[in-house]
Amino acid sequence: MKIDGIKVHRSITVQRVCNAVEAHNVGLEDPGFCLACGADAFAVEPDAEHYECEICGEKAVFGASNLLVYIA
Repeated sequence: MKIDGIKVHRSITVQRVCNAVEAHNVGLEDPGFCLACGADAFAVEPDAEHYECEICGEKAVFGASNLLVYIA
């Protein structure tokens, strides 16, 4: 699957994203994911798109809530 031309890493699953959204809704976490390498991202706004990944450097970090809309 691709989102905005970025191939989604195989480790990013609906369940993983749902868990991150739930953690955001009940706590103070602001999770996100890098679509390119699959890394977790922290302190990411829920509607973030194309933020730079601290691990791989790609502009492929999306907020978990926003990502859920794309993959669900």
